[in-house]
Amino acid sequence: MRPSTDTPTVPRTLLHATEEQTAAVVDEELALDAARTAFAATVDGTVFPSLAVHGSDPANRFTLKPSASAMHAGVKIGTYWPGNTEHGLPRHHSTLLLFDQTIGRIAAVLDVGAANAYRTAAADALAVDLLAQPDAATLAIFGTGHQAAYEVRAVSRVRPIKDVLVVGRDPRRTQQMADTLTSAGHTARAADAAEACALADVIVTATTTRADSPALLQVDWVRPGTHISCMGADAPGKRELPPALFDRARVFCDLPEQARRMGESQHAPDRTPLTSLGEVLLGHHSGRSTTDDITIFDSSGIGLQDLYLGLALLKKLDIAV
Repeated sequence: MRPSTDTPTVPRTLLHATEEQTAAVVDEELALDAARTAFAATVDGTVFPSLAVHGSDPANRFTLKPSASAMHAGVKIGTYWPGNTEHGLPRHHSTLLLFDQTIGRIAAVLDVGAANAYRTAAADALAVDLLAQPDAATLAIFGTGHQAAYEVRAVSRVRPIKDVLVVGRDPRRTQQMADTLTSAGHTARAADAAEACALADVIVTATTTRADSPALLQVDWVRPGTHISCMGADAPGKRELPPALFDRARVFCDLPEQARRMGESQHAPDRTPLTSLGEVLLGHHSGRSTTDDITIFDSSGIGLQDLYLGLALLKKLDIAV
């Protein structure tokens, strides 16, 4: 008898959560809860570094953020295609793939373009909650792109923010962002970088600035006691802060070895100690030690945050995986 050429298969249904579905159920609370779970898991769990690469056109960039927990594993693919504006599409998009742990095939595909903006802002909010002064009331947001409003909304949930100062290179876009935030209920206005730093308790940078461009701010502008969340440097060559600021600050990040390779800390002196934010979350590190500390959170992005956000979205959609 000839051996069978049939390959035994395990029947599986490929699940798909559309962009419309995930965008409809995500909110700041869900994203922040997922971020807490993810950053706690960085302390005792497995954390894989991210990979930043580009398409056939080097201007088109994407990142791969793998992750694994005791029960699940996956990878998020985050794309940045600047030419999409010509097609009426967002420049950024994210897709999360979850693996079937029995056979190693894709079990679920989640389109998470909008949800990813909540996810990024949730890491910022968690850092502000753990590191910023409890009474921080003035927020300076550097950046006028899509992500800026999400950052403002997320930070405002964890601190009593009364005033938002918007800093941008293009005066028209800066005023538009201030108007957008005002219409959403924030007290916001455009400001130059020096004034914003002089007044801010919390500074958030959410830009695409690179190391061959001037830093967004000067070292002497930052007041003692300020917290800074750097959300834009997530690939080699990006930089938002002047490197000399690291000598004045206590620096925290999502994953130290990754931060030195592709985060803001790639420009920090080698002697700069980096502390995982998860260590602060679990009480293994004190975080801010005095009211005069300048604290920096370097967010280069970890796959665990995408994994736990995706699982939370599926639970909200009542989809079992």
